Amino acid sequence: MLVLKRSVILRFMHQQLFLEEDWSYLLSFLPPRNELERSAAVFGAIRRIREISSASTLLRLMMAYGFCGMSLRRTAAWAAEAGLANISDVSLLDRFRNGAEWLGHLLAVKLADHAAVTASSAAKLKVRLIDASSITRVGGRGTDWRLHMTMSLASLKIDDIAITDVSGGEHLSRFKFHPHEIVIADAGYSHRAGLESVARDGADFLVRLNWSNLPLVTIDGQPVDLLAYCRSVEGTTPAEFTVRVRDSKMAPVRLLIVRKTKAAAEESRQRKQKERGKKGTIDLRTLEATEYVMLLTSAPADKLTLEQAFELYRFRWQIELIFKRLKSIINLDEMPAKNAALAKVILFSKLLGALLIDDYTERYVSFSPWGYPITIDDPPAVSLAHR
Repeated sequence: MLVLKRSVILRFMHQQLFLEEDWSYLLSFLPPRNELERSAAVFGAIRRIREISSASTLLRLMMAYGFCGMSLRRTAAWAAEAGLANISDVSLLDRFRNGAEWLGHLLAVKLADHAAVTASSAAKLKVRLIDASSITRVGGRGTDWRLHMTMSLASLKIDDIAITDVSGGEHLSRFKFHPHEIVIADAGYSHRAGLESVARDGADFLVRLNWSNLPLVTIDGQPVDLLAYCRSVEGTTPAEFTVRVRDSKMAPVRLLIVRKTKAAAEESRQRKQKERGKKGTIDLRTLEATEYVMLLTSAPADKLTLEQAFELYRFRWQIELIFKRLKSIINLDEMPAKNAALAKVILFSKLLGALLIDDYTERYVSFSPWGYPITIDDPPAVSLAHR
């Protein structure tokens, strides 16, 4: 589980033990050194051995800059102090720019490792949560980058990540899903193209609906009035309706509706009014819709009952907690770099560092006296395709 304990993070980040005393242990959770060298050459991170002698050294410097928050000048000074490299901050800038995609590759390899652990531990409950969060560079306004992420509900492990600029919207089609999985997302993902992509992957979706963002029709093709359906729901008993997504070839889906308590509805109503307060008047239908929770799922009733669907959706907040931890503990939302390649270095290194620490604290410290995986010197090369 991505615990990200504050005491461990502070130990690594503020005392730099992540790079000094514990680096060799953390490096053991990545591909073997010869594979690091090979992949660095393939991605053009290291074109010739000069100043920085190895891929592991380059990675160490990138983690100093991105994960530990050193400036380029401080990173260069620290590299000289530690005897790693004698290199200027300008040269580091070029190396980091060239190494951004390689660092993203290492993050993908680490995520694949987490996904493999997830698959073995979640055989009975294959649920994926998906969400996105905005990142703004220091001194900026609005969104500069968007971090898209999926995680397994069974293990609470991050298993896929995508980073886009502000134009990269929330789409289920951004990720590949697996047969028999159930994908849970909020209303921002309830769009026809994304839902169809989940169905094509052989997975099922469970998404929340706004009253106006996804046109639905009855089985015989008549437009669905969502609010009329909502008004038919009585008391605390949820209701279920069979509908279709308009202009889609998907099989019929299930519309699930439950009425909120008066307190919950009032809280949602006030939040909507506050959100729309600066934009003028608010549609009365939007206020009425705050009294209900509407879900749409492609999962059949024998796989996911009406009650189970609502209970399962409650766990969607787990991925929001992960974003909050990443932002509050490793300062994921602080983006000092304006250059796109350097911004990727910072984001990739922060995420990679969080995953490495997760492995270090959860997968081995808790289960082995020595706290790291046993490896053999100069192991045979392992193809990434078989990892």
